[in-house]
Amino acid sequence: MRILLVDDEELQLLRLVNTVKSVLKDDELLSFSNPDKALEEAKKNRIDLAFLDIEMPHLNGIQLAKKLKAIHPQTKVIFVTAYDNYALDAFKVHASGYVTKPVNVDKIKKELEQLEGLVELKPTKKIQIKCFGNFEIFYHGEPVKFAYQKSKEVVAYLVDREGSMVNVNELNAVLWEEDHKSYLRNLIADIKNSFNAINCGDVFIKRHNECAIDINKVDCDAFEYKKDNPDAIRMYRGEYMIQYPWAVFKDE
Repeated sequence: MRILLVDDEELQLLRLVNTVKSVLKDDELLSFSNPDKALEEAKKNRIDLAFLDIEMPHLNGIQLAKKLKAIHPQTKVIFVTAYDNYALDAFKVHASGYVTKPVNVDKIKKELEQLEGLVELKPTKKIQIKCFGNFEIFYHGEPVKFAYQKSKEVVAYLVDREGSMVNVNELNAVLWEEDHKSYLRNLIADIKNSFNAINCGDVFIKRHNECAIDINKVDCDAFEYKKDNPDAIRMYRGEYMIQYPWAVFKDE
């Protein structure tokens, strides 16, 4: 994991870094005393987990958490503070944990053990797909970029169909009420180009008026759930591709 640690007090930050490092020895820690610089880092690279001091000038921890989640919705946030009167505000921004200072190993371990969704599936393919919560697609941990935002939704629907070939008429009916087949062809071309750009062209299957995702060439939490993978089962919290109204998880 890539872990962000932010506290405007240098000594407190050093203590936090050393404590987290003693618990998560193999993870990448990125520490900042300036929340603006921490935000700049988040704009450039994925952040999996953030430990944020709340009492900071200019940009406090609550505000920073909102900005981080706007960039990376899946980022887990644990607030670190000398006061306990911020708990309600903290959890309003979907904080995953709350630690009071002084931090110590036991407090950090307790929050990590209770951290919702900390379980991750070990990647085995170049492409990782997350369906639980928001739909996301990654190449070696970095988001796959498409020229059109709607292209991502097309991929999501193909993933939902679990490798079945889907014709353009079905896609058009699911994504729009009116005829947008011309635009849909542009999206399909965009998907093909995006996968080719990362040397994963074989993931996307395109035939005449039909397309699909080769599910044997991707990692996917929903697929692992249906294989009774215990880690995938622990990850599912009742939310599936929540940004798409057509998505309903079929728990078989």
